[in-house]
Amino acid sequence: MTIPSFSDLLAITDPVVMLTGLAVFAARIADVSIGTVRTIVTVQGRTVIAFTLAVFEVTIWITVVSAVIHQVGETPILIIFYSLGYATGNVVGILVERRLAFGMIILKVFTLTHGREMAESFRKAGQPVTVFVGEGMSGPVMELYLACRRRDLKWMIPKVYELDENAFYVIEQARDVSRVLKPVYTPLGGWRQRHNRK
Repeated sequence: MTIPSFSDLLAITDPVVMLTGLAVFAARIADVSIGTVRTIVTVQGRTVIAFTLAVFEVTIWITVVSAVIHQVGETPILIIFYSLGYATGNVVGILVERRLAFGMIILKVFTLTHGREMAESFRKAGQPVTVFVGEGMSGPVMELYLACRRRDLKWMIPKVYELDENAFYVIEQARDVSRVLKPVYTPLGGWRQRHNRK
């Protein structure tokens, strides 16, 4: 592999090289971020989404790689654009997946004194809750076991701390559930919340 020299770096002042480099950078962000999301949904067992994303990912990757291989001898600076695009794509993919919040999770909440109150609050919102009584370091504790969508964490966690600021929670990945447990009430967020205020 050719390492870009200082003179090669000066080629970035050429508009054609710059545009090509930016195209490679953007394409690498696209295919790597798609690949990151695809890997996560594959682990979750979402075969249709994983298949579709894989088609787009490989198509973009082959296009970018073929373009870089044909031009890297004359413009080694493309290696830097390629590498930066790859690194940035990983970060973008993680952020996009967090935003989409695919999948189901298991939320376990441990509380000393507010177990019943917390369970009743979630049940009124339509979220099924199973309550267990256990033994902690300081005595009896109550564990709330909730199988829910990841996207619902944005309002469930604040509700936990609203009822008990000393609560402790653990989140686990749920690959398969017998049915989707969707709360009857889910607070609006983003553009839906702004639209609802008008």
